Amino acid sequence: MTVDAWPELPYDSWYETIHTLHRWTQVVGKVKLALSPFLNEYWHVAFHLTARGMTTGLIPQPGWCFEMRFDFVDHHLLIESSQGGTRVIPLRPRTVAAFYAELLQTLEDMGIAVSIDPMPSEIPDPVGLDVDHEHRAYDSEYVSRWWRAQLRIEQVLERFRSPFIGKSSPIHFFWGSFDLSHTRFSGRPAPLPPGPRFYQLSEDQENFACGFWPGQPVLTGVTLGEPAFYAYVYPKPDGFDGRGVRPESARFDEQLGELILPYETVRRSADPEGTLLTFFQSAYEAAANGAGWDREVLERTPPSPPGRG
Repeated sequence: MTVDAWPELPYDSWYETIHTLHRWTQVVGKVKLALSPFLNEYWHVAFHLTARGMTTGLIPQPGWCFEMRFDFVDHHLLIESSQGGTRVIPLRPRTVAAFYAELLQTLEDMGIAVSIDPMPSEIPDPVGLDVDHEHRAYDSEYVSRWWRAQLRIEQVLERFRSPFIGKSSPIHFFWGSFDLSHTRFSGRPAPLPPGPRFYQLSEDQENFACGFWPGQPVLTGVTLGEPAFYAYVYPKPDGFDGRGVRPESARFDEQLGELILPYETVRRSADPEGTLLTFFQSAYEAAANGAGWDREVLERTPPSPPGRG
């Protein structure tokens, strides 16, 4: 595998794989959703990156637990039980329906009883995951590139997260919107937005969110057609349009209602990590200042890590 810190990710080269993998992650994610206790802002459904892919984390069962891990190095899904059993499902070109059937049967064979809603979430014109015979692509090279890019992005997000001492989310991956995300909160409630119940539960407080999205169509049908970083504030302050956000190539997308910075801009910059951190920080400052957040209370300079000046 070629090591490239900021790999090329042309959307047109792997969009069919994005659509398939998005739906596979939803099958796994819906199992976690069905079996895990609720956590505020819907954080209980998210995956977390690992050194080889991403994981559901522990999923409870009566007296025991299990975990599902996507391995994007050897390209398989591992299902591991605290009772000692391990099952492996290969990640290869196959239909969503076939993946759905094998995963649910494997869980049943392991003694895990679960029923999930087969309709995908946050996808325009959805087709049931159990009957989706259209999406079947899996390009392992581009999946590896996407995962390796997210590892780099998570490190920047962790640096960005560090000075904020108010309520903030972990860096996590939402399989519904298929994005790597981080959110911080002002501490004030927000009016409930229109939309699905899960959206209202996740947007019930004033928040600033940012992350990375590969560019596939969102629920409204809007597609960017290229990977990008995003940032938004809810509720959006009057007149907020991203003025002052850096670098200059960042823009406010009216259809999405979000600030957007193309991944390629960051990848090609002389200092990708610094460019991306500047985008997240300047977007947050514009949003928090515009919304009147009490930044003196919410922020603090973190101590230097041991061994560093």
